[in-house]
Amino acid sequence: MLSDRLIKMIETHAEELTRGALSDLQSSPNTPSYQKLSHDDLYQRVYKVYHDLGGWLWEKTDEAIQTWYLQLGEERFNQGIPLSEVIWALILTRCRLRDYIRNSGLANSAIDLYQQMELHQLVSHFFDRAIYYTVAGYENAAAMRRDDSVLTGRPVSWARRSLRGPRIGHSQYRE
Repeated sequence: MLSDRLIKMIETHAEELTRGALSDLQSSPNTPSYQKLSHDDLYQRVYKVYHDLGGWLWEKTDEAIQTWYLQLGEERFNQGIPLSEVIWALILTRCRLRDYIRNSGLANSAIDLYQQMELHQLVSHFFDRAIYYTVAGYENAAAMRRDDSVLTGRPVSWARRSLRGPRIGHSQYRE
């Protein structure tokens, strides 16, 4: 199946994709705060997404994605990175991956093209959830710092309780 071959190819070329994404992050005028973050920390975070893509898409539960990206949001808040830059970093990471999938040259038939589009939808869905949980983690860290969240206008107890995420099932992307 093409999507499995593409995922394996992405995982195999994770280092190249990571280097490209880090270059994008460090050169983008929309992510100046990322220049002061540890190169090793950034590398490991981005590499894990690319290298473990199959696991993220097929095996990991929504709770695993939630945990990983809530932590990312909290870390970036505590590092003083503006939320807009955090989201832009995720978008750059997704775009690097999307371009790689598009330029892979493995779609030789209509079925291959359909499977490539299916993978693109799965990746988009993954990053939609990643963005949601990152923002939730960022807001939660802000709320915990203030006792009451300026971002939501609700107390911290609400922020902790509401981190269930959007209810979009994988099945709609695999049919």
